[in-house]
Amino acid sequence: MLKSHSSDDEYLIQNMKMIRISVLTSTFLLRLGFSRTNVQKPFRLAHGTTTLGFIFQGGVIAAADTRASAGGLVACPAVHKITPIHSHLVVTSSGSGADCMLWERILIREIRLYQLRHGHRLSIRATAKLLSSMLHPFKGTEMCVALTLCGWDNGPKLIYVCSDGARLQGDVFSVGSGSPYAYGVLDRELRWSLSKGEAISLAREAVFRATHRDAYSGNNVDLFHITAQGWSQRKREDLKEEYYRDKEKKGKKKNDKLK
Repeated sequence: MLKSHSSDDEYLIQNMKMIRISVLTSTFLLRLGFSRTNVQKPFRLAHGTTTLGFIFQGGVIAAADTRASAGGLVACPAVHKITPIHSHLVVTSSGSGADCMLWERILIREIRLYQLRHGHRLSIRATAKLLSSMLHPFKGTEMCVALTLCGWDNGPKLIYVCSDGARLQGDVFSVGSGSPYAYGVLDRELRWSLSKGEAISLAREAVFRATHRDAYSGNNVDLFHITAQGWSQRKREDLKEEYYRDKEKKGKKKNDKLK
């Protein structure tokens, strides 16, 4: 029998029954032959996105575009890729829309049940550990989920969890087809001493640069700021506004050079 000195770890052990059920479910499906190798599809619909999160001296910033794509089709221009889990935690989602929404609902349920049973929230690290344990049994299946946990408990936390069960903690993450372009902006401009306004502008520009080059990302930008007081959401902004700001800025620089 495993013994734990942490209530969070005890909760994870108690909930292994649910995780075992998911193992049996995925194993059962694979034994029936439902695997990626023998299910023939007429064609594969590519999908992509741009999500990001980073830590700075003023808390945690989470940002994402709002385009849902199915191959060359824009399935929806106004989806929500950042989901509040509780008052101090949001997650950014990349991958299959249906899979991400399902696991976000499961995560919200488990967090609420834990708080009702124990009188306090499950820590963000324990939340990531629970999510990783539930996702790992589906490794090798068609499920596609990549969630970045952006939150605050005893300081800012940023943890990436994907559908093969991998769990990584860091100071900056960008996930999705537009992430190489977003990382280019973040690697150049991100620093610990950013003010809140500078951090918001940086996140907005990183998403804009990604959507400018990545066909699967676009339309609008959603942005959350998480601090010790909880999360706050900025008004959704059309990325065309960022385009015109950038165009005006480039025009001013060009005029300054001509003078």
